[in-house]
Amino acid sequence: MAKETHKSCRAGRSVVIATSLWLMAGTGFAATASTSTEALPAGHPQQAQSSKKATQKPAPLIDINSASKAQLKTLYGVGDAEADRIIAARPFKTKTDLVTTAGLPTGIYVANKHKIIAIQKTKSSPKG
Repeated sequence: MAKETHKSCRAGRSVVIATSLWLMAGTGFAATASTSTEALPAGHPQQAQSSKKATQKPAPLIDINSASKAQLKTLYGVGDAEADRIIAARPFKTKTDLVTTAGLPTGIYVANKHKIIAIQKTKSSPKG
């Protein structure tokens, strides 16, 4: 009976060791997959990519009162029909008028509100 206990302990120990190795391998994988660029050594390619992203300027805002159909179609969820509705409903006082006046779905507006602006044309005073 002592030999049977010894064999079962050895088998149990093997299972524990195999499970531990499996968990350590999984943890190591997760750690390497989620490493930040701060932990990378200087000159690492991923560190260079992240610094380029940080120095890039954001894309210029699209003026919904003067943008072409092609420019409007670069916005998320805006196709030919939506671009035509936007152009037909001009001028807009605010960018939220896209929903109330042009009938653009709220979800499309929310996805694009940080990319658009509604610039008002200034009236020139008559000279004379």
